[in-house]
Amino acid sequence: MKVLMRTLIKAVMQKQLLILTSMVLLLGSGLVLAKSVSLTNARIWNAPDHSRLVLELSGQVEHKVMMLSKPERLVLDIKDAANKARFDKLDLKNSPIKIIRSARRNTNDLRVVLDLKGKASPRSFLLKPNDKYGNRLVIDLYDQALAKKPKKSTTSLAVVGKKRDVVVMVDPGHGGEDPGAIGPGRVKEKTIVLAIAKELVSSINAKKGFKAKLTRSNDYYIGLRQRTEIARKHNADLLVSVHADAFKKAQANGASVFALSSRGATSETARWLAKKENAADLIGGVGSVSLGGKDNVLAGVLLDLSSTASLKASLGVGDYVLKSLGKVSRLHKRKVQQAGFVVLKAIEIPAVLVEVGFISNKKEERALKTALHHERIAGSIFRAIVRYCTEKSQCRVNQDSKGIYVVREAESLSLLAARFGTTISAIKRANKLKIDTLLIGQKLVIPEL
Repeated sequence: MKVLMRTLIKAVMQKQLLILTSMVLLLGSGLVLAKSVSLTNARIWNAPDHSRLVLELSGQVEHKVMMLSKPERLVLDIKDAANKARFDKLDLKNSPIKIIRSARRNTNDLRVVLDLKGKASPRSFLLKPNDKYGNRLVIDLYDQALAKKPKKSTTSLAVVGKKRDVVVMVDPGHGGEDPGAIGPGRVKEKTIVLAIAKELVSSINAKKGFKAKLTRSNDYYIGLRQRTEIARKHNADLLVSVHADAFKKAQANGASVFALSSRGATSETARWLAKKENAADLIGGVGSVSLGGKDNVLAGVLLDLSSTASLKASLGVGDYVLKSLGKVSRLHKRKVQQAGFVVLKAIEIPAVLVEVGFISNKKEERALKTALHHERIAGSIFRAIVRYCTEKSQCRVNQDSKGIYVVREAESLSLLAARFGTTISAIKRANKLKIDTLLIGQKLVIPEL
């Protein structure tokens, strides 16, 4: 009897052990399956010098990238992943990519192949989740033909010795994968600031003695340091970065203007000084002084002088912009604020960052969607720049003293009134106009209020 009982107990225990082992294996299998990440969506952004492919993922991954030639293609291997994205829905027309295809590399891994139109230099990196997106894998493809083009050299104002156009670099914040702040009505900061920046550039380029450029002309992202490099490349006299603010409290409202903080300028000087060859390019390219052959003490003094003068000019133009904005918009702060924004750290170029309003405020978001408000904001910044530069000799403006404006395509009296801070009736009176219609090429006197 005892032998029988022991046999039964042993059999039961073995069965339970078998069940337990099976459960562990099943759970283990479930954990392995749970580790499998899905590629859920894909987006592409095209910039002048590169295209960015963004792959949305359901979790973190390990990946490898390799380039193959004849034909040119990029091969991306993602460990423990499956594809649920529709690559055929992507618009690849203006990109270096012909087609994107995917397949299982082995039991668990995913292989994505980008067939390319020509040679390209790739860069890949992972982005962690934020308040707008989850995990992402980014592939940047740089055009090798563009990369080989020699960089344009800058010309020193001190060497020119004569008046030239004032060059204003206008920087619309964010772009591409970075939407910036998003309002309660789902309006994106990147869209609003690009529209305002384009209006501002249009106004500046219509003014004799001034010339404006955009750091980005479409919906793509540019690195913060790259924005200042673009300003240097064009030998800019002023950089204006356009943004829209956001805050957790919906009642926050009004426009603000920022210049670089003294601490930010000091840290940037130290950064440049640590890379002396870069510092030599910085000073040698913009002024008549080179750091080559100078000891660290003298080089530091020269950079400090450059950054101090630049910061003073930034605060000066910032004050003009703030006062001008106050005539068309509510102000959040009535003094120019100072902060260590990276985009302001071209320490030899005066620079301001303009927050045109709070996109998180429903009322301001509605206004920021309208073309008329874009014109008013851009017009106020434009007028501030012109007034500052015409009153400060360092701007070297080739000024049109007659104040004659030549009408261009798609311009109206309402647009010109918003741009120049005047009224339709004042323009009509100054030009003895009886109708509201304007003709391309028509010359107008723009009165100041």
